[in-house]
Amino acid sequence: MFAVVEILGQQFKVEKDQKLFVNKIDQKEGSKIFFDNVLLVDDGKNFSLGTPIIKDYSVEAKITKHFRGEKVVVFKKKRRKGFKVKNGHKQHLSEIIIESITKKNKKVKPQKDQKDPSSTSGSEKLAPTNKKDIDNLNSKTLAELKNIAKSNKITGYSSMKKNDLIKSINSLN
Repeated sequence: MFAVVEILGQQFKVEKDQKLFVNKIDQKEGSKIFFDNVLLVDDGKNFSLGTPIIKDYSVEAKITKHFRGEKVVVFKKKRRKGFKVKNGHKQHLSEIIIESITKKNKKVKPQKDQKDPSSTSGSEKLAPTNKKDIDNLNSKTLAELKNIAKSNKITGYSSMKKNDLIKSINSLN
């Protein structure tokens, strides 16, 4: 089984028990880290490609040591000008060992009789029905008005200004 994972902006093909050198990770040696940006997973039978990531998988790794890599020499020269500059640096790296590529557990969806408290919020009401509610629209923020427009399935609400949103919500009545 292998996976392609994004670690600190770089993509790596990883397998279990693989030793990998990456840019320095700001964690202590011996600590375990999880990478959730899994782009591709292949276990020999099933192949999953993310769009752009696969949310069901994560990669667990352990940091074994931090060190500096080999010196990289940077040499600049302009011919016939007498210009030569030699610089260099050593990159800070971390050595990690991939411990496992696992599939996460999915959350259990609430049944139809039970209400999920996180699914409803005060700003997602339907269009106002009386004059008092219409006056309250002027006191709402743009984000609240956009949520109302979204719940009422008004198209193009993301580029509307506040007055236009109020007019389109009022036109539903």
